[in-house]
Amino acid sequence: MLLKAAVNGGRSRDERPTVPVTAAQIAADTVAVLAAGADVVHFHVRTPDGGQTIRPDALAEVLSAIRAVAPDAVVGTTTGLWTCSGPEERYELVKSWETLPDFASVAFSEEDAARTAELVVERGMVLESAVWTMDDVPRLLASPTLHDNVRILIEPLEEDPQEAVAAARAMAARIQEAGVTCPILYHGDGPTVWPLVRAAIEDGHETRVGFEDGTDLPDGTDAPDNAALIRAARALAAR
Repeated sequence: MLLKAAVNGGRSRDERPTVPVTAAQIAADTVAVLAAGADVVHFHVRTPDGGQTIRPDALAEVLSAIRAVAPDAVVGTTTGLWTCSGPEERYELVKSWETLPDFASVAFSEEDAARTAELVVERGMVLESAVWTMDDVPRLLASPTLHDNVRILIEPLEEDPQEAVAAARAMAARIQEAGVTCPILYHGDGPTVWPLVRAAIEDGHETRVGFEDGTDLPDGTDAPDNAALIRAARALAAR
């Protein structure tokens, strides 16, 4: 089972003091989660005020820090619209990246996702596309890059764990019925993290954990760091 570590997202150090936010912290956490059993690492570049950005200089700083300590790590970042002013700026920023991550995520819930996904592929990065609701699925299936994806991320918005698992499974079925053969990855948020990890294991899919998605271990206790979350997910898979 491929396991992705999503090490920070927009989570603040007020919520968890061990959330990596600087380039050096993200690099150190990359080493730690890979040692704990993660296969790939997803990070968001953070600004000094706690925000998020996809500016090329800031991305290059993080990637340089990672590759200095983990040159073989497979790492990726977001193209989320919350990192910039809108679709046009996002396109121009991704187009201007000089130091490239191994993969980039594009959410098909967002405006102009298909064009951004095409740009990711054109620039030589590996693409992973995300859907949040069943309404996103037709846009994904119509995209020119559908069969270029290394994986499809299914990120249900439902807050109830049972409803989230049902939604993830319904989206996966629709995508697979359309002939998509790349791996599918389930992941949740807060109370749905571990139910979706378990569902992914049961369904033979990939999954992810990390402080971006949730800060609790399966037993409800606080995770001290991202590595603990990775070890917990590996333990569940081993059962």
